[in-house]
Amino acid sequence: MLMRTDPFRELDRLTQQMLGTSGTWSRPSAMPMDAYREGDHYVIALDLPGVTPDAIDIDVERTMLTVKAERRPVAKADDVQMELSERPLGVFSRQLMLADTLDTEHIEADYDAGVLTLRIPIAERAKPRKIAITSTGDRRQISG
Repeated sequence: MLMRTDPFRELDRLTQQMLGTSGTWSRPSAMPMDAYREGDHYVIALDLPGVTPDAIDIDVERTMLTVKAERRPVAKADDVQMELSERPLGVFSRQLMLADTLDTEHIEADYDAGVLTLRIPIAERAKPRKIAITSTGDRRQISG
């Protein structure tokens, strides 16, 4: 149901992890995700720990789904001296090309415990259906 749009995205993500670079709006970091089918829905779960819901932006244009989020630094008092900072900050983004068999008009989004879950229904036209065959003499009519 999904098609990868950028084969080098995973390589960029691994390089950013190793070098400790943060994402920017012009060059965002990738966010880890799982995608699976559950009944009549396609589910996408994206890890965004430490991101507030108001810092998440979800857009869909035709079959292109874009999720952007920004993890901002926590405000610290003037007398705080940072000893270690490993949690990535900056902009994270994921673009997914959705199959045209998904109903992008009815996407549901839920954010809980740092995980953004998108539920995309399978379009009615894409669901399996039985075709009844009726016989009228030598002629067959197929109805669906």
